[in-house]
Amino acid sequence: MAGGGLEAVFMQNRAALLRFLRARGAGDAAEDLLQELWLRSSAGASGPIADPLPYLYRAANNLMLDRRRGELRRERRDQDWTEATAGPVLGVADEPTSEQILIARERLAATEEALKALGERTEFVFRRFRVEGAGQRQIADELGISLSAVEKHLQKAYRALVELRRRFDAE
Repeated sequence: MAGGGLEAVFMQNRAALLRFLRARGAGDAAEDLLQELWLRSSAGASGPIADPLPYLYRAANNLMLDRRRGELRRERRDQDWTEATAGPVLGVADEPTSEQILIARERLAATEEALKALGERTEFVFRRFRVEGAGQRQIADELGISLSAVEKHLQKAYRALVELRRRFDAE
């Protein structure tokens, strides 16, 4: 069958070929693969094709496999690159500088001071929720307050910390 006949078979079976690609795991790439198959089939085969429909299914499957192999190679290459560059960089210390340590300690002290200024209960609620990982309902039960009150304490703490962060960023 000549190239024109192959195109006709393609057009008659386009929906079935698309379902075939999607069923084989092509997903969102199925339309792209089908377009590539159309381009190849419209370019014409090198000779007559006895069974054009099985030929198209085989070509669609091969295109899908080629794309998957390419994706795997790309992922492997990216992984190899990440592993090769993730090690220590010569001339660059992994440890923070003494200046960075001093700044971090000052900011921690300022954060603790800001939380203490909010009051004992707000500080307790914030620490239990954010540091210790206790649930809001559990905190409310421990303190004998409503869930809404816990939320308000957390909002108060968050507002104070956002303001503190703005001060840090301005420095």
